[in-house]
Amino acid sequence: MGMSVEKRLEAFFREEPVMVPIGLLRHADSPRLNGESAEHIRALAEADADLPPILVHRETMRVIDGMHRLQAAIMNGRTEIRVQYFDGAVPDAFVAGVRANISHGLPLSLADREASAERILRTHPQWSDRAIAEAAGLASTTVARIRSHSADAAAQQDVRVGRDGRSRPINAAAGRRLAGELFATRPGASLREIAELAGISPATAMDVRDRLARGDDPVPAKLTLAERKDDAAPPTVGRLRPNKQAPDPEVILQKLQRDPSLRLNDNGRLLLRWLNSRSLSSRDWAGLEPQIPAHCVPLIAELALGLAEEWAQLADALKRRAHSESA
Repeated sequence: MGMSVEKRLEAFFREEPVMVPIGLLRHADSPRLNGESAEHIRALAEADADLPPILVHRETMRVIDGMHRLQAAIMNGRTEIRVQYFDGAVPDAFVAGVRANISHGLPLSLADREASAERILRTHPQWSDRAIAEAAGLASTTVARIRSHSADAAAQQDVRVGRDGRSRPINAAAGRRLAGELFATRPGASLREIAELAGISPATAMDVRDRLARGDDPVPAKLTLAERKDDAAPPTVGRLRPNKQAPDPEVILQKLQRDPSLRLNDNGRLLLRWLNSRSLSSRDWAGLEPQIPAHCVPLIAELALGLAEEWAQLADALKRRAHSESA
């Protein structure tokens, strides 16, 4: 993949800024749908402070981040501005601009960030939902929703690149099948090598190897069944089925609090305190929701979606453990 956008940005922050004539710079390919804020430009111009350097794509001389600072400098009659350069492809330059805009300055709106995610999906369809979410300042569930609504076939890939730069198959069954083929064609390869090439964990690679040694299919029956269901079912957004009633957290907490194996040891009591501090009933949030300032509503909504996704992943992990221990 070469150097990631994140690595290029790290390099950008290590470089010394240089003074560049403003006349050489091109207007930003901005993630802001409504362009720059005249009010924010005036505020920066009136402050006349020593502002951070702007970020410029070296190849095109297009401003990636800092149009408000650039316009403020022009308003103050300056002919030069401090610049730090970004080296990379044009699509990566846009991602760098989005990353920079969500980390400082005038915040991007929710609409700006969602439009940016949609564009990144078109230019980097191989990136995972989490990688795009991190770049655009969104929850991964929001990116998954945008991806599911995308009409661009290129946005649907068999393999995704995560935040760590590693490629992983979307479908666990596909990764297992690839590992099975690699074990056959590379008998001397280590588990770690097979895992890296197939985009699976070393533990999964070991399970595939053991299955092959027993003469079993490298893909468990439940994964094959899930794969068939996914192929047959239309795409859906969200984890709870509309007709499935959500469990009552209060009832579950009360049951756990009565369990002696949790109440009578330090680790159990720590777990109960952790669960209590992170539970939120509809009665709680119904009272809080009207008090949230309007400008904070989109961010808190995204935070709630992100936390829900993390809890859903924990639920999946615990269900897998319960299934394996009962087998």
